[in-house]
Amino acid sequence: MTTDTQPPRPFLVSAGQAESLQDGATSLITLLADAGDTAGALTANRATFEKGSPGAPAHFHTKATEMFLVLDGTMRFLVGDEVLTLEKGAFLSVPPTVPHAFAPAPGSTAELLVVFTPGLHRFDYYRLLERVYRGEATVQEIRDSSLTYDNHYAESPQWQASLAEAAAFSADR
Repeated sequence: MTTDTQPPRPFLVSAGQAESLQDGATSLITLLADAGDTAGALTANRATFEKGSPGAPAHFHTKATEMFLVLDGTMRFLVGDEVLTLEKGAFLSVPPTVPHAFAPAPGSTAELLVVFTPGLHRFDYYRLLERVYRGEATVQEIRDSSLTYDNHYAESPQWQASLAEAAAFSADR
């Protein structure tokens, strides 16, 4: 890890070196760079979603901007109280304290590049999500970690309506 007195060093992770985590039945997180790898500059991961994935629930961060680049497919995002549909190549930046959520659009698979700046030590948060999925940890542990990982869940009627619409679309197929 780099200290404040040393200049940041380049960081490279190849596809074969990246750790991948199954955080749900229909989603995968590939860990690219954590804050310790980038002298606190950023944290990055790749998120892959199958059709029907619930994605990430409504939440916000107090210390970092979260940025998204849609690498493939079509995604729905909650930003504040608005639901947006973004296609491959679209970029979205969500500043601190703005509630947001994301999931693939109905009938779509999708892949995202997700970047936090400044970097947050989040890799253990993603590992916790996988442990919950596997039944090795509880949802309460996620709730209890909100301050540690700067991940604060929020209520959103708009997002709930969007998820219900997606579920109805899937049921019709």
